[in-house]
Amino acid sequence: MSAIQNCLAQGMFRHCKTTARLMRNAKEVALKTQPPTTALAAVTANMSTGVTMNDDVVDPLQLEAIFERKRSLRSKIRKDLKNMDPIQRSREDNLIQDIVLKSSWFKASKSLCAYISCAALREVDTSRIVSEILSNQTKEGNTQIRKKLYVPRVDDKHSNMRMLKISSVHNLVASSMNILEPALVDSDGNQCEDVLQASEPVDLLLVPGIAFDRSGRRLGRSGGYYDVFIKKYQKLIQERKWKQPLLVALSYSLQIVEEPIPVSPHDVPVDALVSPCGFIPISPVALERCD
Repeated sequence: MSAIQNCLAQGMFRHCKTTARLMRNAKEVALKTQPPTTALAAVTANMSTGVTMNDDVVDPLQLEAIFERKRSLRSKIRKDLKNMDPIQRSREDNLIQDIVLKSSWFKASKSLCAYISCAALREVDTSRIVSEILSNQTKEGNTQIRKKLYVPRVDDKHSNMRMLKISSVHNLVASSMNILEPALVDSDGNQCEDVLQASEPVDLLLVPGIAFDRSGRRLGRSGGYYDVFIKKYQKLIQERKWKQPLLVALSYSLQIVEEPIPVSPHDVPVDALVSPCGFIPISPVALERCD
């Protein structure tokens, strides 16, 4: 195991506590079930940094019924993840990361956002992916380049999250909730670049979740952080006329459900899933880029 992987495995995935409960009631709003087209293109133009409710869309009884469906599904999947055999979990972690690392869409990416996985949250491991990005350079013509990596930093309890660039695991610090996040300045004292202020777009976003269906609907932890961030990035893409990045969720086998996941207008669907069974393209964007 490399020094970076050892650091990630021992330090980054040991001390995590979920922030989901902070926004449990605020995030699930004005819900309706709708099939996604492309992940980012399906996001509405409302770019509020907070989560708002449209009282004209769904009556309170219907809203509460969907809340309960979400709560029930989260509870079930969390129990399944807790009871997952450690050997099976490790096997699926390796298979999923192998698929990502060997894929043409990952190899072709020059800049990406990815989450730092938490063992306590039972997220699909990303330590090898992060290690690969930070350790290795790729060749473009006669030039050696390294992929740019942006990782999440939660700013507050109101679904505000940034993606900041790191070049080393030493750029990561423990948050107040013992979650490793990028520091505001790197080890050299330079301000860490915010992806929303970058001069070039990202090609790829790797996201976690609690459950997913085969239409690309994603059930998060109810905090709304990824949905709000992606809406902000969608606005930036529209303003700068950039190409849509590929939004890919990493999922254990048991996290993919057959029944449609209830969603709200602010919920962002994914373009594709990566499970131990392989890459599952969903949107036209993913179908264009699949191997």
